[in-house]
Amino acid sequence: MKRLLGAGLLLMAALALGAAAGVLTVGNFSAGDLQGWETEEFQGLTSYSLTEVQGRKVLKAVSQGSASALIKKIEADPAQTPMLSWSWKIKGILPKGHGLNKAGDDFAARVYVVFPSFWFWNTRAINYVWANKLPVGRVWPNAFAGDNVMMMAVNSGDGQAGQWVSHRRDLAADFRRCFGQEPPAIGAVAVMTDSDNTSHKAIAYYGDITLGPR
Repeated sequence: MKRLLGAGLLLMAALALGAAAGVLTVGNFSAGDLQGWETEEFQGLTSYSLTEVQGRKVLKAVSQGSASALIKKIEADPAQTPMLSWSWKIKGILPKGHGLNKAGDDFAARVYVVFPSFWFWNTRAINYVWANKLPVGRVWPNAFAGDNVMMMAVNSGDGQAGQWVSHRRDLAADFRRCFGQEPPAIGAVAVMTDSDNTSHKAIAYYGDITLGPR
């Protein structure tokens, strides 16, 4: 059963509170660096590896009916570094995935941002996804974690499959939209490619991930 990146992540993230100034490189994949990234397994292991695509070193994820995430604990203050930037590419969406219930909660590409709390049940997360069918801009509660984890579609469908797509999101604004309050400190970032509920194969590529000022 998928949950908010697992109880282990939440407990670790709750200890990773702090502030960061300037640009914080969370995922330095272009430098061949996976230091600090840890695996969280839900249902089998998605394969994550560094590879070169068109002269660019990136993180490749392959899920064959599996669901696991790569997680990195960080210390960041969204008041100072609210802008989350990344790029990704997918081979294709999951035709049976939709995301509104547990049976369809699979996505070729996800980027999580976790906002931990001392109290486990108050931890929040935003889950940016390449949606299968739901439209870009749609926000909804996670099928497993409920209102504590809000899903946000930033790509949708196969129209841009096979292309690199870049994103720059204002985490503070997105947190206010999702939860109606100012964000606490950021404690972890994760990527996940999963297909355990729909039993498809999913392939995605992730570029560098950074946090920075507006």
